Amino acid sequence: MEKELKEKLLKNSKTGWEEISEEQKEEIYAYAQGYMSFLNNSKTEREFIASAKKLADENGYKDISEYETLNPGDKVYYINREKSMYLAVIGNESMENGINIVGAHVDSPRLDLKPNPLYEDGGFAYLKTHYYGGIKKYQWTTIPLSLHGVIVKANGEKINVNIGEAESDPIFTITDLLPHLAQDQMEKKLREGINGEDLNLLVGSIPYSEKEGAKLNILKILNEKYGITEQDLVSSEFEIVPAFKARTLGLDGSMVAAYGQDDKICAYTSLTALMDVQNVSKTAVCILSDKEEIGSMGNTGMESHVFDYFISELLNKTGINRPNLLEKTFCFSKMLSADVDAGFDPIYASVSDTTNAGYLGKGMSINKYTGARGKSGASDANAEFVAYVRNIMEQNNIKYQVAELGKVDIGGGGTISYILANKGADVIDCGVPLLSMHAPYEVTSKYDVHSAYRTYKAFWQA
Repeated sequence: MEKELKEKLLKNSKTGWEEISEEQKEEIYAYAQGYMSFLNNSKTEREFIASAKKLADENGYKDISEYETLNPGDKVYYINREKSMYLAVIGNESMENGINIVGAHVDSPRLDLKPNPLYEDGGFAYLKTHYYGGIKKYQWTTIPLSLHGVIVKANGEKINVNIGEAESDPIFTITDLLPHLAQDQMEKKLREGINGEDLNLLVGSIPYSEKEGAKLNILKILNEKYGITEQDLVSSEFEIVPAFKARTLGLDGSMVAAYGQDDKICAYTSLTALMDVQNVSKTAVCILSDKEEIGSMGNTGMESHVFDYFISELLNKTGINRPNLLEKTFCFSKMLSADVDAGFDPIYASVSDTTNAGYLGKGMSINKYTGARGKSGASDANAEFVAYVRNIMEQNNIKYQVAELGKVDIGGGGTISYILANKGADVIDCGVPLLSMHAPYEVTSKYDVHSAYRTYKAFWQA
């Protein structure tokens, strides 16, 4: 009697690995391999959007500008300044009844180059950086780094740069103080051990001549390779990211270690899920946004009105638009804010409420609200929508867990959920738990990666 009662009333606390067949395990591993390959070619937002466009084109999607009118089944996208992208499959129902949205972001914490980055000191050539997003600065020293970006000359010529990923490429690094001389440094608080102004990228050491140092030699190399001058760096966007490759982690092959899984893991799984969606009732929309890590501001972030423009174009080209219909569409829409959650790490258990934490290998992590402390800045989903999402998961036999981002007074975080909620949509955060969030190398479970793909696909097909 007690066993039956437990099975009936208590939540299933098993990991997903305990409940799958060998065939399902092989499917999960194969999907994770595709994910890792995609990550290795898509470390920056521009690279991710370029890869997403290629995948969309291969699956019959077209730029929305190619359509005069849209009909059920049409597959379209809009790319915003090469850094964000919105995709849609037109549904059989009128968009007036709402749309189903899954929204992720493709930017990740990193180091950006300053506008005037190149200098030399003590015989070395360096590039000055300005960190982007919430990082632990000490984690970015003494690791292999690569240089990704674009240079736009005054005449409009655009040059793409990617140095440090190929085996034949040089890599770069940021040096740190040897422990023998670091007594003062190690007395400091951890966040003060490395200053932001000291995150300077070491890029060369050979002087140009007896009179001219390493800076001129680096400019000569750049000019020979890319035809640029120092002034051209003013109109460039360079990102410094880890040169690590995405790899399988663990003797059992169960995990993924990679840079930028926050939030490219949810961006990839939602993108590939949309590629497999056919004949939907409600129009299915996928958001791949930029600038989430610094507040979603700017014209490629979700705070801009570019997404509203995309939805307005869908309404225009389906022939139903009229005043205030955009607002009505949002008010009847549903959204999964596809962003990662902090996975429970037993080494740092003290920051988590173990009964309200997301665990690797136990499926999707649903956050009814995020925010900080007293739910400040949170989008708090109502019980009816939580039940709606829960029903989709349970009907499709997808494991999920409901969690919070750490203990109440420890800290907190946010996503793009509040932005769509402010437009009137029902929104809940639904993503993958990961370890070492915002570090140069983050860890996820392959089981959860595949669960994300299944969740987003099921949501669109509900």
